[in-house]
Amino acid sequence: MYQRDYHGEEKRGRFTIQAMYSTQVLDHFENPRNVGEIAGADAVAELENPVCGDVVRLTLRMAGERVVEARFKAKGCVASVACASALTEAIVGKSLLELRAMRREDISSTLGGLPQASEHAAQLAIDVLRAALGSCGVSSLREE
Repeated sequence: MYQRDYHGEEKRGRFTIQAMYSTQVLDHFENPRNVGEIAGADAVAELENPVCGDVVRLTLRMAGERVVEARFKAKGCVASVACASALTEAIVGKSLLELRAMRREDISSTLGGLPQASEHAAQLAIDVLRAALGSCGVSSLREE
C-alpha cells in the first residue's frame, strides 16, 4: 500500500494508530464512556499535564463513601481520553478504601497496556481522581 506523506511524496508501508494502541484503548477513545459533567457534583477537579498539555476534568457524585456517578471531559491525546473514560467506569461503585488503592498501573492494565510514552495519561487520570476527592474533603486519599 502506498500513502503520501505531508510533502505529497509516496511512501511504502503504513503506520496506523492500531499498531500503537490496544483494542481497549482505541475503543475507549472512539466510544468514550461517561462524557460530560455532573450538575451539582459533590467533587470536581481539572488538571493539566504541564509537559504535554493534556487536560482532564472529572466530576463525581458521592453517596456516603462511594462514588455513584462519574463523568469526564478531556482534551488531549488518544491515551488521555481513553484513560479518563476507563477511570470513570472503574471507580463507580467503589469505596474510598478501594479508590485509595488505585494506581496508574490499574488503569493501564484495564486498557490492555499503554506504550511507555503514553503512561503519563494513566497518571493524569489517577491524579485528577485524587484531586476531585480532595475537593470534597477526602484528604485521606493522598498517596502515603
